[in-house]
Amino acid sequence: MKMKNSSLKILLIIFCIITFRILEVKAVSVMPNDIVNSPKIIYYKSEALDNNEVRVLSRGNTNDSMNLYQEKAESVQVFSAGAKKIYITSKEIELMSKVVYKESRGEPYEGKVAVASVILNRAVNPRFPGSIEGVIKEKNAFSCVVNGKINANPDDSCYKAVLEAISGKDPTNKAIYFYNPKTATSAWMKNVTKGNSKSIGNHVFFSK
Repeated sequence: MKMKNSSLKILLIIFCIITFRILEVKAVSVMPNDIVNSPKIIYYKSEALDNNEVRVLSRGNTNDSMNLYQEKAESVQVFSAGAKKIYITSKEIELMSKVVYKESRGEPYEGKVAVASVILNRAVNPRFPGSIEGVIKEKNAFSCVVNGKINANPDDSCYKAVLEAISGKDPTNKAIYFYNPKTATSAWMKNVTKGNSKSIGNHVFFSK
């Protein structure tokens, strides 16, 4: 009888250990604060990955629905502007951080958030490609992009600025353009009417 009780106790202990390990694995998550503290480690998944929403937002046929689901499944962040949503992958966050690094060197931290905001504002504007990668790689959009590539090693402040912009902070009044009046060589950029302009550091941010 004692041996039987001992066996039951051992089985119970093994069961508890296995159950604890399963629960422990399921409980692991990275919260937004963790992302900000370690911006290069981005695992946060939005609730927008719900399958029901995928069906609602499907673009009309099976292939498009599958592509949209894949887009959501790979996303780590979601940016919303009114009714428009874009799903942002870790690759696109890396691209944004590189642009921020190249375009805002020597600028205050707010200027980094502002550059990231311009990229996001373009992505939800019908005049521009509807994705982060599309906006960044659009021809002549950013001087730091050469043949679709950016040679940059962004620092933590750039990643943090990108995540802050994605979370909704926009110091630019929804600008879709920016330039440095002291160094700009584009006649269009200098002469175009600038609506809702705002100066941050050496840059002027504006919509048109």
